[in-house]
Amino acid sequence: MYEKYFGLTERPFSIAPDPRFLYMSQQHREALAHLLYGVGEGGGFVQLTGEVGTGKTTICRCLLEQLPDNVVVALILNPRVTALELLASLCDELHIQYVKDTTSIKLLIDALNTYLLDTHAKGQRAILMIDEAQNLSAEALEQVRLLTNLETTREKLLQIILIGQPELRELLAREDLRQLSQRINARFHLEPISRAETAAYIRHRLQVCGAREPLFNENAVDLVHKLSAGVPRLINVVCDRAMLGAFVEGKRKVDAAIVHRAAMEVLPEEGLDSPKQTIWPWLAASAAVVLVAALVFLLFPFDWRPQTSQLVMEPIDKPVKSEPPAAPVTDLPTAGPLNQSPVLPPAELATTPVTDSPPLALTVALAQAGPEVAARAWSALYNVWGLQSSAVNDAQACAQAPAAGLRCLQGGGSWTALESYDRPAVLLLVAAEGRRVPVLLQEVLGSRVKIKLDDRDMEVSIVDLKRHWFGEYRLLWKTPPNGSTSLRYGERSGDVKWLREQLQRATGLTSIAPDPMVFDAGLKQLLQTFQRDQELSADGVAGARTFINLNNLGTQPSVPRLGARALSG
Repeated sequence: MYEKYFGLTERPFSIAPDPRFLYMSQQHREALAHLLYGVGEGGGFVQLTGEVGTGKTTICRCLLEQLPDNVVVALILNPRVTALELLASLCDELHIQYVKDTTSIKLLIDALNTYLLDTHAKGQRAILMIDEAQNLSAEALEQVRLLTNLETTREKLLQIILIGQPELRELLAREDLRQLSQRINARFHLEPISRAETAAYIRHRLQVCGAREPLFNENAVDLVHKLSAGVPRLINVVCDRAMLGAFVEGKRKVDAAIVHRAAMEVLPEEGLDSPKQTIWPWLAASAAVVLVAALVFLLFPFDWRPQTSQLVMEPIDKPVKSEPPAAPVTDLPTAGPLNQSPVLPPAELATTPVTDSPPLALTVALAQAGPEVAARAWSALYNVWGLQSSAVNDAQACAQAPAAGLRCLQGGGSWTALESYDRPAVLLLVAAEGRRVPVLLQEVLGSRVKIKLDDRDMEVSIVDLKRHWFGEYRLLWKTPPNGSTSLRYGERSGDVKWLREQLQRATGLTSIAPDPMVFDAGLKQLLQTFQRDQELSADGVAGARTFINLNNLGTQPSVPRLGARALSG
């Protein structure tokens, strides 16, 4: 109802888990790091807890996106089941065949064990993720614990992630469940976000929907944080109702009074300062008044022009700190109504200089990107590797990579991480209308970058790029000679020998082994030393990020680079 009034493409505070609105606070990134560490340990349990609405589902989505291709995941969303039903659900998730009307736990365990052994033999791993785990019965929890007994002589066959509300911590603290609790090798509890992170969260969601200026004043943000207690889901609920209230009252910004009235409608009254009988004046009006207001707005649109815009894109690659109001941004267009995107004639775009593009040029180019922009971005990325690609989307592009000895790495992260990879990458930038536009990042030149957007070469500042980039990237990386995507303790292959040689060259240390093709304890220790030096997760498993860092230490003409490391020192 209020989207056009504020010049937005859609409602910014929907509680649906849309990945476009992903905002990772510092503690969310720490939680993800704990989960990745726990998963990389190879066995046992990983525990993630937090109050309702603190972002547990967001963390799990990020985790699933960053798991390598050789990982299969079984997701249990309804844990209010018996031990038998839990095992049957696990088999269903993993597509394991069994007699459907069986009442034998042993039959299900045998089928599961056979599947896991076969999966392990193929170099794959299995993960069981249980959401709302605080609802598991003691019987089901004991059965979950027993699943970790499925193992080889070297490692567990099943990694288990328990996700739940704070009651899960209390449940696992029980004396009769101490055996399970002792097997948890990584745990993290999500707390509500801070006031500064609340402000950044609100800005982020508004910008994804095309906001060109702050729509909540500082007092409004203060009250949103106070009333929501920093819980993201409650922030969404309060902000959504507050924007509706501002629309009906004909205000262009949400103030503290509007937030308070909104909270009284959607939140419990405990903790609210005003008495119960205080209600929204506009709610006493009939629905006809709302319709008339909307009709007036549509028939007589405001020619409202912001004087200056104080909205600064806050990248997700650094912790949010308390800061003074952002400095005005002067590169946003001020001509025309708020709900109209700036458009330059095609001829003017064609004559825009290739280098030193002004900030507005990127905004305009994103808005005018055509339907072939994704295909062109992938084609350009393959071209810098000396290859050709006719892919039109991520799935097709990544499916073509193995034939050239490459793999895709897709994820969300920081600019620092992108620089450490030092690879040309397809970045998903967000246009003014909220549309995600794939752009090729070609080269880093100090504080500026070269990009290719819809077959157009541009040079923009990193600051301007980050105004449209929220951490999503896709890049290609080179596998070892025999095509392994991961190497771990106990494996034997030619790529293990290659890994041993690369690590010795990188660290100057030697790991003597009777058989250099076997991944032994000495090689694992050498790998962990390298991973710590490179600030990677020292899990002793060589995966995409380890291989990328190893390749970066050499001078391989076949591996294109951003030039980021040389410039950033």
